[in-house]
Amino acid sequence: MNIKIVAFGIATDILKARELEINIKDGATVEDVKHYLKATYPPFEKLASLSLAVGEEYRADDYIITKNQEVVIIPPVAGG
Repeated sequence: MNIKIVAFGIATDILKARELEINIKDGATVEDVKHYLKATYPPFEKLASLSLAVGEEYRADDYIITKNQEVVIIPPVAGG
């Protein structure tokens, strides 16, 4: 199934794009997408954290993604 990945912050630099469409297996979870991103784009492994939002809400790793959903990469945020 196809899903759209939307990146912010450092994730945009890692992907070298703001948006990306990927094909993942049916029934894939947020954790599966994280594994895909880390395997395909090794710099994601070096981030302190990597959160994904689906349907405009942060989702747990076991959340099942459905066809044509938009997944947003929320990289770690530094503040002061």
